[in-house]
Amino acid sequence: MSQYPQGAPAAVFAKESGMPFSTAYRLLNTLTEAGYAEFDATTKQYRVGLTVFELSQRVASARGYNGSVIPVLKTLSAATNESCLFSVRDGHETVTIHTVDGPEFRQTTDPGDRLSLHMSSMGKAILAALPETEVQQLVSGMQFEARTEHTAVEPGRLLEQIAAGRKDGYVYQREEVDLGMNAIARAVVGPTGAVLGAVAIAAPLFRADRDQLMTHREALAEASQRLAATLPTV
Repeated sequence: MSQYPQGAPAAVFAKESGMPFSTAYRLLNTLTEAGYAEFDATTKQYRVGLTVFELSQRVASARGYNGSVIPVLKTLSAATNESCLFSVRDGHETVTIHTVDGPEFRQTTDPGDRLSLHMSSMGKAILAALPETEVQQLVSGMQFEARTEHTAVEPGRLLEQIAAGRKDGYVYQREEVDLGMNAIARAVVGPTGAVLGAVAIAAPLFRADRDQLMTHREALAEASQRLAATLPTV
């Protein structure tokens, strides 16, 4: 449902979930009654309800994201003049927790968005910070779907990107998530060695290419260190 922020009819959710229409319709009405979905009687469409937003805010607050992440992203965006993001790993995916848009361009990722670890700079940065045995287990269980023609869909290529990320301390990706966009990311590693997530700077290629993003490596490292010092180990 989050993929349709403006809403969609029950038939769409039935088709995408593989459920019979009657089952999907019944579940949507149950979600609506509980506040997890909203129904527009005029357009006959369902969308995510405010209860989901409330729950997400409680989770973010409980994990220390609200008070720690947003100030760091705002500082990083002000220093680089670009959009900045923070994501965490959930299984084989990253979940975007917070974003801050740059002053001249809105980035294409929103809080709550999920991406396979092999696609984004943040996913690759997280993988680069994990122990090799864990990386091998994760890679062996991945479904290498292509989001664009540039997405790394071969395990060997992904492992090369991870190795480069370990060596350099950051990961760069170009048009693997969205055409015309590139990003640089660095993992956030806590004092105990736990990988808490990743922070990234994203920009359209017409504004900043690889060389220009590389000039922000120091600011990115400082943001990662600030987050590592303030985020709770979960």
